[in-house]
Amino acid sequence: MGHWLVIDLEATTEDGGWPLTDMEIIEIGACLVTADGREVDHFQRFVKPLRRPHLTAFCRELTHISQANIDSAAALTTVWPQFEQWLGVHAPRLVGWSSWGDYDLQQLTQDWQRHQLTSLLGERPHLNLKQAFATARQLAKPVGLHSALQLAGLSFQGQQHRALNDARNTARLLPLVLPRVC
Repeated sequence: MGHWLVIDLEATTEDGGWPLTDMEIIEIGACLVTADGREVDHFQRFVKPLRRPHLTAFCRELTHISQANIDSAAALTTVWPQFEQWLGVHAPRLVGWSSWGDYDLQQLTQDWQRHQLTSLLGERPHLNLKQAFATARQLAKPVGLHSALQLAGLSFQGQQHRALNDARNTARLLPLVLPRVC
């Protein structure tokens, strides 16, 4: 049986949001799970943004990521190869990868191009779990992660808007959707 990677990113932002082109990754969280949602391994790193190295007050409050976390982090060009090395160990069993919505896919695609990075994820299918959950539950429109967990009879575990916690909570919904999309 293959594994699925669930990834979540936290990025620089301000109240009201910034365009994707202005956002930079500040945290990567990923968990590798079986199709039934059991965690096999995980990855978490802070990332130092280069264009706007000082987090806004809104961003710090939302994510609970401190300026010190970011100041001591490496740039994406250093962190991403670490992620790829970690992922490479699991690549033979990796069926696909998922995120809650398309933001993570769009941010990663933009940053891979911007920094001339490559990824094993480009060789695997991406599942927008937010849309797949809405379809599976016959919802009129997709809902946020917290609401989806509630609809599934689950409560959010850990601190919201922290990459690894968000990835793990997203992974809890994967077994409810995979049988319908695979």
